[in-house]
Amino acid sequence: MPISQRTLGSAGPAVGAIGYGAMGFARPYGQTAEQSGDDAADALIGRALDLGVTLIDTSDRYGDSEEIIGRAIARRRDQVVLATKFGIESGSNEDGPVVNGRPEYVRQAVERSLRRLGVDHIDLYYQHRVDPGVPIEETVGAMAELVAEGKVRYLGLSEAAPDTIRRAHAVHAITALQTEWSLWSREIEDEIFPLTQEFGISVVPYSPLGRGMLTGNLTSYDDLPADDYRRRMPRFSREVFDTNLAAVEVVREIAAAHEAAPGQVALAWLLAKAPNVVPIPGTLHVRRLEENAAAADLVLTAADIERLDTLKVVGEREMQISDNWLSGVTPPLS
Repeated sequence: MPISQRTLGSAGPAVGAIGYGAMGFARPYGQTAEQSGDDAADALIGRALDLGVTLIDTSDRYGDSEEIIGRAIARRRDQVVLATKFGIESGSNEDGPVVNGRPEYVRQAVERSLRRLGVDHIDLYYQHRVDPGVPIEETVGAMAELVAEGKVRYLGLSEAAPDTIRRAHAVHAITALQTEWSLWSREIEDEIFPLTQEFGISVVPYSPLGRGMLTGNLTSYDDLPADDYRRRMPRFSREVFDTNLAAVEVVREIAAAHEAAPGQVALAWLLAKAPNVVPIPGTLHVRRLEENAAAADLVLTAADIERLDTLKVVGEREMQISDNWLSGVTPPLS
């Protein structure tokens, strides 16, 4: 039986309670397909749709993932709520990626994504990062024109600050905010999450498994491959790794009590926060996809949630919940 559904935004599409994030096709943590034994995209996406995982999320920044996803959904397009993003350009200056929210770029980007995906419309179109040099009203105004033209159905923002969300929503309804949120990264809970609930905006958490930490598969700093980007993340540093592993042990204990996997507990905790939260865990393995989808059926007790709410994680994440990069170190794709 397909997993339960949730509605994106106040008047958006119904999607499976667990979505699928396709960032993995860009190999953000360095492993090649040969090294990791990944399953074929057609098998992954086909199985996702069979399970009711219908929100398929990608970006024009994720390598050739738009082409991959486009081919995988070609025969089942009507079953997919397809999301992609624009706004980060590669190689535009010597400092690395730059953000571009100019109206003319919005139109160029959507045409390229439509072509790569092989579709005539995108269901949910996100600004991947807010351009500090362009008023959000201008960017969202250009995105709204795409809705009027039928090229896009709903609009979203990614990693936007509270004032930006307010201003954007005044121009055109924002259906979803994509942001990092998990037991590992809870920065949105003070201001941003309450604001989304006030405006009827869904939260679509990326990296809901704490970039792999909450799956319980990492047991020491040395488990990270030598070229893994996470070695440069403060929360994965050797100095705090064991401290943060203690928080994961609590997740393990709750999972054992439910005869579930630790990652399922992490996802169920997010689902319990509000009925319009739809996490998008990523994987390149069908068995992990199935495990993640099953989290939609896991019901945590009030005591479980209270215990999880009190977990503490040490170390900053590279990018605060704001409109800009936090440091000169480019964060991994998200």
